[in-house]
Amino acid sequence: MQFEVDAAAVLPVLDCNCSICRMTGFLHLIVPAARFRLLQGGDALADYTFNTGAAHHLFCRHCGIKSFYVPRSHPDGYSVNARCLEAGTVEGMDITPFDDANREAETAALAHLTHVDGADGTT
Repeated sequence: MQFEVDAAAVLPVLDCNCSICRMTGFLHLIVPAARFRLLQGGDALADYTFNTGAAHHLFCRHCGIKSFYVPRSHPDGYSVNARCLEAGTVEGMDITPFDDANREAETAALAHLTHVDGADGTT
């Protein structure tokens, strides 16, 4: 599978403490759909939903990796696992903890981190 994300060199990512994110080590780079491009491998994606069914967790049918998904907090965008980006394309990460037990308040308080404005390159 190949994809591209338009993002700054230093990524603003969220480190969610929910069970699925904590156990898989997912670091969320939230981007609008216009800044995400699936280049190949769409036919290998499997969709998993749970709880409210609003989020679409997309896994590779061949290797099981979840590199990105459509989050319920941003249904018109993608959450990309920053750890799945090509080595050498990211200069650094600004990691902010996200407390899933207080999802609504955290989402509102951190809204400024979930839009990659002024992107200076493709990651």
